Amino acid sequence: MAKKDVQSTESWRNRLGNFEWKASPYIYIAPFFILFLVVGLFPLLYTVVIATRQYNTLTGDAGWAVCGATCNDTNPSWFGNFMWVLHQPTFYVALRNSVSIFLLSSIPQIILALWLAWILDANLKAKTFWRMGVLLPYVVAPSAAGIIFSQIFSDKMGAINVILQEIGLQPIMWHGSTIWSHIAIATIVNWRWIGYNTLILLAAMQAIPHDVLEAAVVDGAGKWRTFRSITLPMLRPTLLFVIITSTIGGLQIFDEPQLFHNAASAGGGPNNQYLTVSLYLYKLGFVNVTPGQPNMGRAAAVAWLLFLIIVAIALLNFYLTQRMASGGQAKGDKKAQKLSAERNEAERQRAIRSGANARRASSAE
Repeated sequence: MAKKDVQSTESWRNRLGNFEWKASPYIYIAPFFILFLVVGLFPLLYTVVIATRQYNTLTGDAGWAVCGATCNDTNPSWFGNFMWVLHQPTFYVALRNSVSIFLLSSIPQIILALWLAWILDANLKAKTFWRMGVLLPYVVAPSAAGIIFSQIFSDKMGAINVILQEIGLQPIMWHGSTIWSHIAIATIVNWRWIGYNTLILLAAMQAIPHDVLEAAVVDGAGKWRTFRSITLPMLRPTLLFVIITSTIGGLQIFDEPQLFHNAASAGGGPNNQYLTVSLYLYKLGFVNVTPGQPNMGRAAAVAWLLFLIIVAIALLNFYLTQRMASGGQAKGDKKAQKLSAERNEAERQRAIRSGANARRASSAE
């Protein structure tokens, strides 16, 4: 009986050990997924429900969404809020501003990050100091950055306008002009994020095998040719990541325009010169709250329209990057891939036969 008890205990321990070995990885990562489910996935899915309802922050849910007089449609439907948003001129102004600021920030940001990463990858003295230095703007709090640049881009006594007046030029109305406000906000974005992208690209550059770069130098390639023909193609996966994250961040921009407004109320300018989609969403859902108006439902609709726009532009970026990676040809060219695979296989078989012949000759001697 005692022997059976021992065997039963050992069998139970073995089953427990197997369960622990199989389940422990999932238990370790479970806290993240539970937290994401509560504060990430559930709000995201609930936003879909809100976007289809007449949901007011003060009075709650009042049924299916209605576009109303804006669309000359009083029939309740799940897409009523989306139709209302798409009929608002302010939404298109905000979308134009978001795209403009995104282009003015992301394109110079990626180019400068590439250039800085290339310099920091060289044999510099005090490498760690310079690499940590480019990351300092990213560490600075957005509120502190807002205070700094409010002194630089102030319409009356900003540092740039003072210099312009000293040399006899007219001051720039940063907050009153559409293009100048976009340039100012894009400058704040670039100042904060260039260092972050630089370190990502620098890490990818350091992962490139040195023997490949040395072979290019031995073949007579200069620094620019080596960078263009070897370094840049091997950075394409990382560049794709940087481009997509810059696209997402650029189109969702909120902090910099709000801080540029330099006021407690929601920003965007008196004529919506720098109103972005995220600011429009915030003002629609939390600032311009009127009892009886489905402000939260319409704000949720704006959020999902912005999500679809970002996905479309990210897919376009991915497609263009893949086209560039394949030299302007479609990646899925099956015929070319088949021919390449056949050539590789033929070369491999020749190498195998050559090795076999060499071994036979060696044994015969």
